[in-house]
Amino acid sequence: MPFRLLLTASLLAALSGTVRSVEPPEFSGQSAFAHLEAICRLGPRPSGSEGMRRQRALAVEHFRAAGATVTGQAFRIRDRRTGEPVHMENLLVTWHPDRTERILIGAHYDTRPFPDRDPVDPRGVFLGANDGASGVALLMELGRFMGAVSGPGVDFVLFDAEEYVVGPRDPYFLGSTYFARQYAAARRKGEGPVYRAGVLVDMVADRDLAIWQELKSVSWPDTRPIVDEIWGVASRLGVRQFVPRPLHEVEDDHVPLRNIGRIPTCDIIDFDYPAWHTTRDTPEQCSAESLEAVGRVVLAWLREQR
Repeated sequence: MPFRLLLTASLLAALSGTVRSVEPPEFSGQSAFAHLEAICRLGPRPSGSEGMRRQRALAVEHFRAAGATVTGQAFRIRDRRTGEPVHMENLLVTWHPDRTERILIGAHYDTRPFPDRDPVDPRGVFLGANDGASGVALLMELGRFMGAVSGPGVDFVLFDAEEYVVGPRDPYFLGSTYFARQYAAARRKGEGPVYRAGVLVDMVADRDLAIWQELKSVSWPDTRPIVDEIWGVASRLGVRQFVPRPLHEVEDDHVPLRNIGRIPTCDIIDFDYPAWHTTRDTPEQCSAESLEAVGRVVLAWLREQR
């Protein structure tokens, strides 16, 4: 064989080996944590506030720059204290809109109006680093990979008014309930996307992270396979923060998604968080490592969907 052909064959073999060795990009906890800090710099973000408006603008700009289609789903309620109308708005972030069968990844992006469980200052400033910002930050980093995900289409949904609660009789989950009702009405008409699965992420940045399986997600027969798949991915990846046993029963946005929208949705949440609903829910209580643990698992699970 001539020298030129030998050299070409060698180069082809080398190039082939290089291609085979390239790994897909991985979720960055540091990048997600930077998003969390940026969100917290906006201050408190209860529904209808200036902080929420600024966060919404930040999220829209971020996801559109990442190649997604972003639409608002606006609705109003009346504030129970004043009777004044309050603007609420879910954000729908769509990847590959041509794919009819889809997966929903959700998080709430509002913060509680007050840190009502704080033993010293229950009407103080509630920043919501973990309870609010962590889910949004995780989705902002996760969006970096969605253009290359094959299989079903993916929608991120940021739910407003998960906890617009100022009194003991105020309802929770206003945004996800509104979304679920709109989705159910569209499905009855045979319109819109079809969600085969949903995953909710909430309070996923705790420095001492332990993600137990939420009891409702385990007991619902349509949702249990999703739980088994996700915790199975975590086990395979060696992500120790996912504990493959059920513990808490949690009321969260996954309940209206499943019970009203009929979307089988599991809840990825660390409910053992000492700073929950207190003034101490700040970035110092959160970690990039925790965000990376959850992000790696969710991204790997999405990449395996067909």
